[in-house]
Amino acid sequence: MSSQVDATADEATEEMNVVTAVKETLRQEMHRDEHVRLLGYDIGPIGGVFRATEGLLEEFGEERVVDTPLSENGILGTAVGMAMRGDRVVPEIQFTGFFYPAFGQFMYTLVKMYERSGGNLEVPMTVRMPYSGGIKSSEYHSESTETYLVHTPGCRVVVPSTPYETKGLLAASIRNDDPVFFLEPKKIYRGSTEPVPDEEYTLPLDEARYVRRGEDITVYCWGAMVRHAETAADNVDADVEIVDLRTLSPLDVETILESVKKTGRAVVLHEARRTLGLGAEISALINEYALDHLHAPIKRATGYDVHFPGHQIEDDYLPDAQRAQYAIEAVMEYEF
Repeated sequence: MSSQVDATADEATEEMNVVTAVKETLRQEMHRDEHVRLLGYDIGPIGGVFRATEGLLEEFGEERVVDTPLSENGILGTAVGMAMRGDRVVPEIQFTGFFYPAFGQFMYTLVKMYERSGGNLEVPMTVRMPYSGGIKSSEYHSESTETYLVHTPGCRVVVPSTPYETKGLLAASIRNDDPVFFLEPKKIYRGSTEPVPDEEYTLPLDEARYVRRGEDITVYCWGAMVRHAETAADNVDADVEIVDLRTLSPLDVETILESVKKTGRAVVLHEARRTLGLGAEISALINEYALDHLHAPIKRATGYDVHFPGHQIEDDYLPDAQRAQYAIEAVMEYEF
């Protein structure tokens, strides 16, 4: 388990948002390791639809920043082959909702290659995908379907929540020898800035972090939902502990259980649909291993079991601080 590490006073920092943190991490990792290569649709001259790779083609050339045709299946399949031959590949899928045409490559080659080769073939690959809603985009552009990835053995699933976290977790993902899906919440791409160290650094994968400590109730969340949990915690009459899961697969079960055994109450806040969302798994884990510590049932504040809606009602669909507050208050007021 980890907490946010603030830059020391004498450490050089730059004010960054999440997009800038992604770009600077990619740049540093490409300078650090000549085997790091990027590929994806529109990542070259225009720097990606969110400009997260802007300027990297000019700096590193077209053999290391490969602007591909519009074929997610081809992007992922090519990246697997490149990783098998020794490259450390960072493909971009332009939106999570565009990932589905590549699902065959994901299932048949990427996540099974290490096992089917008897451990002889590693696939060091970090798949970047802009993820979730909040920008009122078209259909297929706002998916929060991390469950598909989490349900599949053979890959890590990482979701940052701040610029600082983004840089450290992305660097750690690129250096990892396993496939990693790095889901970047679009809503917070340019939502805020914070000081981020200029020097390269990594943060531990597979470890949750305590955003804040509390005694009365735990809120589990990740990505863009972390800020809503913090706002809700400021507006309830309870001492709220917030756990940012950061890595959704594998889950940091130790920290999940440690926190709820202390507080005795829990809320899971996530944007994905409610049914079979990760909140269901967290609730099951707590019920299996910490039921005797609970003072109230676990409550989930989530997206709804519908397709992601159009622009006009997107705000009504997305969980926010108010819905997180309602969930916290409901659990705090519950009596057996």
